[in-house]
Order: sequence, then structure tokens, then C-alpha cells
Amino acid sequence: MMTRFLLLIALLIGLAAPARADDISAAGRGVVRVVTIASAEGQIVGFGHGSGLAVAPNRIVTNAHVVELAARYPDNVVIGIVPSEGAKSYRGKLIAYDAQRDLALIEFTGTQLPPLTVYPGPVTDGETVIALGYPGNVDLATAQSAADYIRPLMPVRSQGGFAGRRAISGVDVLLHTASIARGNSGGPLLDICGRVIGVNSAITRTEEGDSSFGFAIADTELAAFLRDAKQPYATTGAPCTSIAQRLEQDKETAAQRADREAQAAQAAAAQAAEKRSAAIERALQDQARTRENFIGGATLLLVLGSLGLSGAGLLATRGARRQAFWALGGGGVLMLSAVVLFFVRPFGEVSVALPAAATTATGPAPVVEGKLLCHISPERSRINTSSPGDVTIDWGKDGCVNTRTQYVENGSRWERILVPAEEQTVSILEYRPAERVYTESRYLLSASAMEQARRLRSSVTIKACSPDEPTRQKLAQQQAAIRDALPPQPDEWLVYECAAAK
Repeated sequence: MMTRFLLLIALLIGLAAPARADDISAAGRGVVRVVTIASAEGQIVGFGHGSGLAVAPNRIVTNAHVVELAARYPDNVVIGIVPSEGAKSYRGKLIAYDAQRDLALIEFTGTQLPPLTVYPGPVTDGETVIALGYPGNVDLATAQSAADYIRPLMPVRSQGGFAGRRAISGVDVLLHTASIARGNSGGPLLDICGRVIGVNSAITRTEEGDSSFGFAIADTELAAFLRDAKQPYATTGAPCTSIAQRLEQDKETAAQRADREAQAAQAAAAQAAEKRSAAIERALQDQARTRENFIGGATLLLVLGSLGLSGAGLLATRGARRQAFWALGGGGVLMLSAVVLFFVRPFGEVSVALPAAATTATGPAPVVEGKLLCHISPERSRINTSSPGDVTIDWGKDGCVNTRTQYVENGSRWERILVPAEEQTVSILEYRPAERVYTESRYLLSASAMEQARRLRSSVTIKACSPDEPTRQKLAQQQAAIRDALPPQPDEWLVYECAAAK
């Protein structure tokens, strides 16, 4: 009987229920049911279950009291891990146990789970919190047989408010009003962005008419436990911003940016008009001075010409006909020059040539090839479960990145879709050369959605950079098929602003 029950854990039992596309559902894919089966002399003598959360692809945190019998009788108690998705259950091994903090760490093999992210930031009184897990009273109402306890199902969610911090036997706990029951033990308490703020552990005893409160082991205790167990885990201190809030902020930011650019353009136009007006005024003044000089010169030539003609007449009366002839000719030339100089004086409209305006700070940056250092822009990003650092990319001709990865052109941007073999995340990497902006849009997908994305990814045959345009067009078509299979909005997007690396 024991053997058949253990085989039942490992067999295909059923498919996971579809999950809603939100942060809590994404976190739920890393929540499991933890089952313990005790045997003695070949007979099952005990069965228990609780909840757990993935802190690594193959490691689960749960309450110590959920696996207490396994810690006391390791040869007689089997631990089963039942993921929220898929069709199989897996056998686990206890590798760390802390009865004081009521935490335990379990390792298993056979599949990879998406780890949850711990949020170490402050939680304010009244803040919305969500519990995920497998409450036993729901199982009692819905389970038809023992097999239903090892059937992969998405965890039950309940919502409440944060009610403060307390200490129980020297251990920090979070008090909350999210509904939990026996079976929720070891499951996560989350903020509305799906980050772990505690591990549900107990509920208050209630008399008739009393309200029920839940206790969760605080994130500080969880972090200390994982450090003692030498278990790395994901953490982020980014404030929780919903997708709707971030999109609204992006809209406001874009409007503010457009307003600043319009104001800068107006200021530049006004400055250019002022410079032009000043240049025209200077040109008019120069023209007036030049015209006065022309008129003055014409007057002087006219006087000198008159003197020449008068001198010619005087010389003719004295019989100096040769000298009179030259005086007459010179006077005539001077008179004619005066007339010409008068009529060629500058007048009319002034033509002003201004230098071309320099590129403003709000204009597009020149496209740069080579190594770029990109810094995260928190105000333009939705940072939810990641801890992004600086990114260095080597941008090459025709979208060749880091000399090995081919991006494809999509309008003014270049993009590449990554579908990893192990993680349950699809990422669209995008670079806009004219703006020097690099982005990563992350989609946290269900197991079935990841299988579909991997099937589509298997048709992509381009593994390296290619200068051949038809080859890149084929890659673009293959990536478009993957993009069409993704949800309308990513769960997380990271925006980096880049500059040439020194």
C-alpha cells in the first residue's frame, strides 16, 4: 500500500488550473503543496500537508512544523512536493531545519520552479496583503480521494490587511487579516506585487464572535534562515507599483517630456527670431552708413567734376586747348562717376544669412556603434521581482550585439526575444539607437505558455549575427509569432539609458 501511494505521488495526476495574468498568479507558480507520509512496518501511519514557496528552482521553504516528523524520523517519513502546475509530484529531501524560527528548507529534483522574490522593505499598517497556499478546509470540502491532495492545482488566494509586527518567543512575525487555515502553513504572505513579505505559520484561536488573525514569519527571519542555510535567494527593494499605475506614470512622463520639448522649441524659436531681428537691425544700420558714404562720394565727385569743367573753360579762353581738353574729359568722367555712384547706392530690403541652429539637448543623439554602458532608469521602469544592475552591450552594425546575437529591425528600434530552456520567463530585449535606450520586457508565463513559446522558439534557426537582409527578415517573422503568443502587457519592464563606455 505504501509503495502504491508513493507511486501515485510520482505519476501523472492532472493538469494545473489556468491562472489569471497578474502578479499574484505569477507568484503562485512558485507555490507548492508539501505532503508528508509516515510509515511504520510497511503501513502508512500518518499523513500531513502544508504549503511551501520556491526560493530556488529546486528548493522550497516551508514551516518547520509541516515537516517536523520528517526531521525526527527521516527513515520513516517521505516528503512530497506537489507543484501548482504540471502533471507530476516529486520527492523532497530536508536539508535545513530551524524549529525556533519555524522554517525548513527542502530540496527536490525533476523539474524547475520559478523562484519567488523577497521584499525586505517596510510594510505599512493597513496595507493589502495576500496569502497563497492550500488551506485544509478547502481540501475537505472539495477533495474526493487521497489523490486530490497530490494533484497539481494553483494555490488558493485570500486577501486582507497588514495589522502590525509582533514577537513570539523572540521571533518576529507579521500579524494580518488574510484568511488562512491549517494547510496554509509554509505558504507565502505577499504584497500586491507578488513579493514575499512573510511565511504564514499560525492563526489565532477564536472564541465565538472573535475575529481571526494570521501570523507569518517575518521577512527578516526568513532572510536570516536562508543566510544560515547558505541558500541564495532573489530580493528587491523596489517600491510596489501596479502595471496600471506605471502605465499612467509613463503617460504623464511622456506628456511632461513633450511639454518640455515644446517649451524648448519655443524658446529656441524665440531666440532665433531675436537674433534675426538684431541681425536685420545691424544690417540696416550698416546699409544706411554705406548709402551715406556713397552719396557723400557722389557729391564729392560731382564737385570735382564741376571744377574740372570750369577749369576747362578757363584754359580754353587762355589758348591752352590741349590742357582744356584734358580738363574737360576729366571733369566729364568725374561727373559721370558721381551719377553712377549715386544710383548704385544700397537701398531696398536687407537680406540676412544666419548660421544653422545647433542641435539642442532634446534632439536625437547620434547613433553610436561599439560598447555602451547602460544604467537603469527607475522612473521609466516597472521593477517588480528583479534587482537590475548596469548592463554593457556592444552594439554593432546591422543589429549585431556583443558580436554574437542578431537583433532584428522593427521601425526605429531593434529587438530580440529570449526564450530560456529552464526559466519560466520570456524576455523581449529592445534597443533604440537614436535614443540610446535599452529595454527588457519580462513576461512571467505559466508552464503551458512556456511550452508553447519554446515550441515556437525551436523554429528559430538563426543562432549568430548575419549581414544578410533576407535572413534577418526570416528571424523577424519567427519572432513575431512568439510575440503574438505573449500576453498584451509584460509583468515587468526594465528601461536603461545608455552612453558610450569609456
